[in-house]
Amino acid sequence: MSEGGRPADADAYRRAADEALSEAFEPPMSLSEYVDAAFSDPQIAAGAARYLLDAIESAGTRTVFERGERMTRYRFFDDPYGDGEHAVLGNTATLNAFVDDLRAIVTGRGKTEKIIWFDGPTATGKSELKRCLVNGLRGYSRTPEGRRYTLEWNVAGATQDRSLGYGDGYADEEDWHASPVQVHPLSVFPREVREEIVDDLSELVDGEISVPGELDPFSREAYDYLEERYRRSGRNDLFSAVTDGEHCRVKNYLVDVGRGIGILHAEDDGTPKERLVGSWMPGMLRELDSRGRKNPQAFSYDGVLSQGNGLLSVVEDASQHADLLRKLLNVPDEGHVKLDKGIGMDVDTQLIVISNPDLDVELDQYADRDGTDPLKALKRRLDRHEFRYLTDRTLEAELIRRELTGESEVWATAAGIDPDERVREAVHVPIHDGTGLVRELAPHAVAAAATYNVVTRLDADRLPPDLGTVETAILLEQGYVQTGDERREIDEFDFGGEGGRDGGRDGGRTGDRGGARTRSHDGRSGIPVTFTRDVIAELLEEPRDRSHPELSVENVIMPDDVLDAMANGLATAPVFSRAETTEFESRVAAVKSHVRDRQEADVLDAMLSEVGVDEAAVTEYVEHVYAWDTGGTVDTSRGEVEPDPLVMKLFETEQLGRFDEADYEGSSPGDDVAEFRRTKVIAALNRYAWEHRDEDFSVERVDLQEVPIIQTVLEADSWDDVRRLFPDFDPGQWADPPVDTETATVKRQTIDRLCERGYSPASAELTTGRVLREVAHEWD
Repeated sequence: MSEGGRPADADAYRRAADEALSEAFEPPMSLSEYVDAAFSDPQIAAGAARYLLDAIESAGTRTVFERGERMTRYRFFDDPYGDGEHAVLGNTATLNAFVDDLRAIVTGRGKTEKIIWFDGPTATGKSELKRCLVNGLRGYSRTPEGRRYTLEWNVAGATQDRSLGYGDGYADEEDWHASPVQVHPLSVFPREVREEIVDDLSELVDGEISVPGELDPFSREAYDYLEERYRRSGRNDLFSAVTDGEHCRVKNYLVDVGRGIGILHAEDDGTPKERLVGSWMPGMLRELDSRGRKNPQAFSYDGVLSQGNGLLSVVEDASQHADLLRKLLNVPDEGHVKLDKGIGMDVDTQLIVISNPDLDVELDQYADRDGTDPLKALKRRLDRHEFRYLTDRTLEAELIRRELTGESEVWATAAGIDPDERVREAVHVPIHDGTGLVRELAPHAVAAAATYNVVTRLDADRLPPDLGTVETAILLEQGYVQTGDERREIDEFDFGGEGGRDGGRDGGRTGDRGGARTRSHDGRSGIPVTFTRDVIAELLEEPRDRSHPELSVENVIMPDDVLDAMANGLATAPVFSRAETTEFESRVAAVKSHVRDRQEADVLDAMLSEVGVDEAAVTEYVEHVYAWDTGGTVDTSRGEVEPDPLVMKLFETEQLGRFDEADYEGSSPGDDVAEFRRTKVIAALNRYAWEHRDEDFSVERVDLQEVPIIQTVLEADSWDDVRRLFPDFDPGQWADPPVDTETATVKRQTIDRLCERGYSPASAELTTGRVLREVAHEWD
């Protein structure tokens, strides 16, 4: 690269583009060559649903833990072809249900008559799904495995006075015109031959190869014209003549919006016919003669079904096109739509409608009529999949950062990213005012916003009776919750409510499949990420009302700043009802308390990091405790020895600070010490041994980082440790400690360590100041 970021050779861009296109396109082939290729690789003849399913499955899967359940997630929805820019975060169960429906269609187990409906509140990821589908299908069609084909025609050689095109004077490649609706190449065969080909191809795959019935009207016009010419010339091999390589060939095309993907937006207007398939062009009708009838070449083919023929048709903001949905009723199972009274078109497309809950209201307007509901047939055809707000703090934090910074990496799949660290870390946002100013969202600020969003989305009526909202959010995110020394798994909790899935319309699914949390309404309401984004964006615009003689603390936004602004903004936000505002305001205190605990833990860890428990000492202690409990020995450099009571006692009293001399009889543990060892240390080891029972278990092979309870118990920091290690420390002096005091030394070292761990000097000063002010009240 040269200076300024440009390549040394400016033609590198052109060569890169040439290479990209050369990999995506291949030369046209004859119809016979295509048929041979299809029998070698039936995938290239796949219908819409099968191609969509293949595209999704081609990206592979990964394991995720969401809403208290472990499940398999398709990487396709992480937007791998778009570098994660339009990844759908969360809602894995809903996406899996969508894939299951595609598989049911492909394998002939039903669903072919259904219109897939994605429903849910605003800002839940439905629009990202649409963009992810576009990116994924576009990218997949550029791969050798994802080649997509259609027909193109040339009638110039059949006559000297008329061509298929919209003008005259064509020559060579300019005489070729592709089907404007991506017609399937096998559609050119007569029905009985086509059915035989399809049956033979279907024997080579799991399920059926689906091919729409007839040629599209544009291609039919070309076929009929050629057939008439060759019939008049006395040819007997009419099909071979018409489909000869001089007139008909198969070409691959790159899937994109308008070519294999049709999207109908809220603002699109026109008659239902125009929105569905397109419109006639009067000027072209006058120019093109078609034996006294409308010539299909004069049709625009810009409707959603025309553009999406061969793959995917999406009706976005479906409530704006409720009138159109009724016109779509017979399209999925009949696969046919009319351009005009005498001209129809067979279509093969996967229909998807996307809506906010307002479509629900539209569909239910006649619900009280029971059997005479005029929308009942439509509701029966819609197969509903419900998108919900995220109830995973990590995913919500990732989404907030995306909204604020434009980050596109998917944390769970990107190399070098620790999602747990990303949740808590600071975010630095440039302020584009020409000064180069950067404001800092302090560590835990984004985590605080994400946690608050999540707790507002939890169904208060179905919380576990002994857990609060924040603890429930943590439980759903990681599958367990830690309370002091005790770790409780999600299976131990009763979430209440009725079992089973929330039903869709007339038996349709919401996409949730079993598990502990599918009984609740979590995620159906709550604070949307867009509200949170706007609140934080406003905070970033103005400096805070605080000052420091040396540090720019006014440019730091603390977690409490975010939470206060969110809670204060609820009442004036039009998206919340009074009841929601009251309920959401009541939940902010628990989030503040949780965040302050996390800040306190950061400060304690920084204070005590130089005097913390050594990993080797922890390992030695655990080995001696395990041998003490099992009657075994400890392997040392001196050979096998009995567990040493003094080693365990010194560790428990001096390193852990949990017991004192009165808890022992000499070096022998008293009842409380023995109980601690068995319930907190040995129980965790036994759990680890059970989870790894297929291996040869020994305590020496235990990775203490994989036993969270041991880490929590043995490496927990407390203010008692600070008192013991720094006897002259005075938290009341923290704001301005006298020089050459222990307090000044501890503060300097603590600030330095926090800065090494992602804090700025300003955010470290503010965080430690807040924590130590509370500690000072109770210190004496």
